[in-house]
Amino acid sequence: MSLDLSAFKRELEARDIDIVRVMYCDVLGIPRSKDMLVSQIERSMEHGPAFCQGVWFTTTRGGVNDGKGSASDGLPDLITRADLATAHDAPWEPGVCYVIADSFNADGSESEIAPRSVLRRVVAQFAELGLTPIMGPELEFYLADQTEEGTWKRAINKTGRVYMTGSLVDPDGIFLEMLRDLDEFGIGVFAGNHEFSPSQYEINIWHSDALDAADRTFFLKAGIKEMAAQMGMLATFLGKPWNDEGGSGYHLHFSVNDASGTNVMAQGNDLTDVARYMIGGLLKHADAVSAFSNPTVNAFKRLGPDTLAPYRKNWGYDNRTTMVRIPPERGAGARLELRVGDGAANPYVIAAAVLAAALDGVRNKIEPPAASESWSYADESSPTLPETFSDALDALEANDAIKDVLGSVFVETFLTMKRDEIERYSAEVSDTSTREVTQWELDEYLLDY
Repeated sequence: MSLDLSAFKRELEARDIDIVRVMYCDVLGIPRSKDMLVSQIERSMEHGPAFCQGVWFTTTRGGVNDGKGSASDGLPDLITRADLATAHDAPWEPGVCYVIADSFNADGSESEIAPRSVLRRVVAQFAELGLTPIMGPELEFYLADQTEEGTWKRAINKTGRVYMTGSLVDPDGIFLEMLRDLDEFGIGVFAGNHEFSPSQYEINIWHSDALDAADRTFFLKAGIKEMAAQMGMLATFLGKPWNDEGGSGYHLHFSVNDASGTNVMAQGNDLTDVARYMIGGLLKHADAVSAFSNPTVNAFKRLGPDTLAPYRKNWGYDNRTTMVRIPPERGAGARLELRVGDGAANPYVIAAAVLAAALDGVRNKIEPPAASESWSYADESSPTLPETFSDALDALEANDAIKDVLGSVFVETFLTMKRDEIERYSAEVSDTSTREVTQWELDEYLLDY
């Protein structure tokens, strides 16, 4: 497919844009990018830009693991190709336009590792069934100030201000400025508020088809972190950055439409077979999915009984203690909500993993158990989710169904990166069973997630 770079250049110049930031998401969920001069894009973006495939195996500390496309293969090129339909001008960086790129091997084949490509392949498998996945992410994050010692502290510390807005929770107007700039960015932001813990916030974006929703979430996270950095602050989506406060989740609402664009999750007040089978698939593969939805050592310190984060493999009607919640809306608003996700989750990977599990449920007509009721943490009829990241990775490694849908090369790359994290954590933390957030986790994750 050819890119009309001449027309794109004229459009950018008409908006006084002189830089295109070509971005893609790595396996860890970190934005990788190159700034391209608009004056040169007809040449520079025609066949690229190129990167090194070692980026798929690069840790937050700068170490590089080995795997397909890495050192053992001679560190070959990764070629990106901008998806011009994703272009958005960044209000916080006048003159800069953000564009998401797809990733290809040097021979022109689509990357098996690139998270955006993985999600696209899963969506294509739904299309074979005449279904289109629709997703609506909800993410929480903290804002922090830097101390004189170079550490980070929450920007405000008054508790009890859940679902509040205004100066009492945003004394310097920083959150409000973010909300306005994200609206101008054009990624479908529509609301925001202070969350349960002090200095914890949520900004909401509209639902859309799964790939578009992941793209916009990728932009949302990148934009929030970029704006905070410009203000000398830190925005972190890390699941559990503080020992004395709750964690930040990534709740994922999703449904499927048929070929006519009609939501097929409910009929009247009842869930359809498709919806039930999707729940069944999610619960069957919950252990493996949790490796992707909770992709750090830190993430499992957020989960547990009586935390308002899921603890058991269960589902329920409008029940926020369950792993899968069924919100009360029906008709066009009928959907499932996966509540186990951690704020550090890669937006493409969590979407792909959830859909892979749901797809297996639909294909094999997997019926879920009875819905859980009330305070489901105490309901021992539902098994618990993995207690550690190692347990989740073991479950993923043993799950052929999820590997088949996501692709073995991607799953092996993810396992390589995450086994390395656990090995380094174990080498530095004497008691790896601790529920306390360690300095290793802050050094490893805080700035990047």
